[in-house]
Amino acid sequence: MSDPKLPTPDEETADKPAETRVVEPAGESASLRNIPKIIRFESLARCGDEIWIENEGQIYRLRKTRQGKLILTK
Repeated sequence: MSDPKLPTPDEETADKPAETRVVEPAGESASLRNIPKIIRFESLARCGDEIWIENEGQIYRLRKTRQGKLILTK
């Protein structure tokens, strides 16, 4: 049995911006489905250095410091 072919970003997600592309595995392997989804902070905070995140009714602030570190506060 051959290994399943993973789609390339050009095949699967050519219509999405490069910084938010997520390539989903073609096979049923559980280990491949656990690939982390990486999103650049700059693509989330397009108009500044902070974003507000809602999770289960709670609001969080994620901001980037002058030194480039991220701080998450409730």
